[in-house]
Amino acid sequence: MKIQSWLLLSLLAPLCVAASAQDKAAAKPTASTQPTMAQKAEALTEEQIKQSHDVAALSRLAQLYNSQHDMQRFTWTLARVSELMPNSGDLKLQLAMAYAKVDDKTHAYDTLMHMQIQGFGYDIAKDPRFDPIHGTKVWDYIVANLQVNAKQFGEGKVAFELPKGDYLFDALAWDAKRKQFLVGSARAGTIQLADDTGKLTDFIIADASNGLWGVDGLGIDAAHGKLYVASSASPKYKGFDKDNAGQAGVFEFDLASGKLSHKYILPQSGGAHILNSLAVGKDGQVYAADGARREIYRLDGGALKLLTSNPRLTGIRALALSDDGNTLYLADFAMGIFGFDLTKSVAFELAYNSSKLVLGGINGLYWYDGNLVAIEGGMVPRRVMRLKLSTDGRSIAGAMPLDVAQPAFADLGQGAVADDGLYFVANRQNALYDGNGVLTDPTQLEPVRVFRSNLRFAWGQNGVGTDIGPIGVAKPGDVRKPPAKAATDATRPPAGDDKH
Repeated sequence: MKIQSWLLLSLLAPLCVAASAQDKAAAKPTASTQPTMAQKAEALTEEQIKQSHDVAALSRLAQLYNSQHDMQRFTWTLARVSELMPNSGDLKLQLAMAYAKVDDKTHAYDTLMHMQIQGFGYDIAKDPRFDPIHGTKVWDYIVANLQVNAKQFGEGKVAFELPKGDYLFDALAWDAKRKQFLVGSARAGTIQLADDTGKLTDFIIADASNGLWGVDGLGIDAAHGKLYVASSASPKYKGFDKDNAGQAGVFEFDLASGKLSHKYILPQSGGAHILNSLAVGKDGQVYAADGARREIYRLDGGALKLLTSNPRLTGIRALALSDDGNTLYLADFAMGIFGFDLTKSVAFELAYNSSKLVLGGINGLYWYDGNLVAIEGGMVPRRVMRLKLSTDGRSIAGAMPLDVAQPAFADLGQGAVADDGLYFVANRQNALYDGNGVLTDPTQLEPVRVFRSNLRFAWGQNGVGTDIGPIGVAKPGDVRKPPAKAATDATRPPAGDDKH
C-alpha cells in the first residue's frame, strides 16, 4: 500500500495532544468503531513510512512515536526524514542517537560514518547519549574523523571590521570602478560606503524622498552605473509601523551619486512581502527573491513580475546568476541548490552526490569564473565552498573548501565578490533581536567582522570530486583509513577488539 501525504496528514493533525491524553481518550467507550489516529499510526509499516515524501507530516509522526516510546517506528520515520533532508546534520545526529539508545551499533555507526564522509564535524566523544555504542575501534575511528572535519582550514582572514551598533549590517556590494564597498543596514535603511579599514561614509539615507525601508540585499550593474537595493518593511526595520508593514520592493539608484532613479514596489494584494536576496546580471537584468513566499521576481517592463514560485521549497536564501545570464541559481537553506534555465523557463535540480557533499545551510551564493561559491552558515562546521560546475551548468564536477571552521565564523551572512576575493559578514547579529524587532541586549553588540576568502585558493586542482572521497579536510598525517571492518558490520568489532 502506498501511503500518500494526505493520509499522513490526516493521521497527524491532533499530535499536539500528549500520548497519555490520547490513551485515556482511546479507553473511553464511544459510539464509533473507527480506530483512533494514534492507532492508525501504530499500524504503519516501515515500507509505508518509506513511501512518504511529506517531511512535515513525517516529522509530526516521529514526534508521536517518540512520545509513545515506539523506538522502532520512531527510527523508521526519522530515517525517512533524513533521506528526504540529506543536508541536515542535526537530523542525522538525532537519528544516530536514536539507534544508540537501543544499542543498535550497526545503524548508529553507519549513520555516523556517512556523516563523516559528508564532511560534518561534530564532537561526540563525551556525549552521554552515545554511551551504549562506545568501546570499539569503529567508534574511535568515527569520533576521530568527525573531529578532523571540524578542524580549522583555509587561508582566509578578517579583512576589516564595521563599527558596532544597532545597524544589522548584512548586505554588501562592491563598486569595482571606485574600489569601495557598499554596506546596507536592515535596521536604519541606510547604505554607506566602506573603505578597506571599515571606515564608513554616508551615501544613501532612508527618507521620505526615496521611501527606503530596511536594506536586505544589494546588487550592482557596473556596465550601466546602477545600484539596486532589495528593501522591505519588516519588524527589524526601525521605521516599521502599521502603515508600511509588509511592503517591499527594489529601488534603483545612480551608483556614482546615490540619486534615486526608480523604485519598483510589489503589490500587497497577495499579502506581505520581504525581499531578502538580489542578483544582477552583466546585462543589467535584475532578479529578487521573496524567501518566505518561495517566489522569484524579474524586473521587466518597469515592474517586478513573478518569474517562478515553488511551494515545495522551505525558503529561498540566496540567488546567483551565470555570467552569460542564461541560468539563475537559488539556494534553499534546507534543500540545497536548484537552477532555473532562463532561456526555456524550466527549473532543474543541480545534480551532485548528496552522500558525499552537503549543500544545506547556505546563506550566500555567488558566481565566479564557472563556479558557484556557497557560504554555508548552517553547516557544521561553518564553511565556504567553491563548487566547480559542469559545462552545461547542471551538475557539480568538483568541490573545494576555501575556509572551514575559522575562529571568526559566528553567524555567517551575505557577501560580495571583489576581484578574486569573497567578502562576507562573519558575525551577523540577528539573534540579538526578537520577533518584534526589539534589540534584547545592546551590550552584546560587537563590531561586524567582514571576512575575505580567496576565491582562487588551490585553483587548478580538482578538489573533491562528486564520486570519490569525503569533503572533510584532513591535515597531513591525519588518518582516514577505515578500520578492518566496515561500520555496517559494527556488531562484530574489528579484529583484535573484543569489546561491545
